[in-house]
Amino acid sequence: MTILELDRLSVLNTLPDRDPFGHKGTFGKALLLCGSRGFTGAAYFAAMGALRAGSGLVYLGVPESIYAIEAVKLNEPVVFPLPEEGGKLSAEAIPQILERLPAMDAVLLGCGLGVSEGTLMVVRAVLENAECPVVLDADGINLLSGHMDVLRGRQNKTILTPHDGEFLRVGGILGNDRMACAAAFAAEYGCILLLKGHRSCITDGQTGYLNRTGNPGMAVGGSGDVLAGILTGLLGQGMEPLKAAACAAWLHGAAGDLCAAQLGQYAMLPTDLLNALPRLLK
Repeated sequence: MTILELDRLSVLNTLPDRDPFGHKGTFGKALLLCGSRGFTGAAYFAAMGALRAGSGLVYLGVPESIYAIEAVKLNEPVVFPLPEEGGKLSAEAIPQILERLPAMDAVLLGCGLGVSEGTLMVVRAVLENAECPVVLDADGINLLSGHMDVLRGRQNKTILTPHDGEFLRVGGILGNDRMACAAAFAAEYGCILLLKGHRSCITDGQTGYLNRTGNPGMAVGGSGDVLAGILTGLLGQGMEPLKAAACAAWLHGAAGDLCAAQLGQYAMLPTDLLNALPRLLK
């Protein structure tokens, strides 16, 4: 397997050009289904990550009980309420979600979503019907445990962004060669895997990218949501999924390195990652 690495110049050269005659629809429409009662921050960080990555339009669907919170916190995304049960999305949200899907260029499921029968049905419905790339993060991955069959035969790529615990939960195997383990999983399920951690591994089973950016200061709740948002924003702009995942990992880690240099690893926050991204994308 070919293993590649990225640096800032190669990332900037890989990112899609900004059409001088473009408009907000030109730069991608992303649908994010995130958040639950008690986990409003996850939806916020994911939505802002997608916008900071250049997404033209971000639609954030959240359980109706947290809609007011998200609508106050977020000015740029289009936030809309969906039916819920117990503070988590319910199966009754599926018709509204499916109505929006055909117009979307990328979908993100999972950040703060929660685990329930309703959220499982939402994840399955999106994977079975979306014709665009779908990113699964956090609970979007956890919900697949015992249901991995839904990944096979999708109309477009699915990108999973697990940490080691989530990877093991859905049947991944970890050994000394993390890239080989990630590649075996990606090949088996026909997905792209972004296995997070020290030296994140990104692979489609045939080609791999090893990311060397990032630091322990990023090990704080919300950081992974920013990464999932960045990735979804890049996918929505038409980037090839494997390259989008690799660039997202590099940008996320490089933003963390900027924050660590300026603020120190103890004090940095996911909000700081969002604020550092523009310095990398100039």
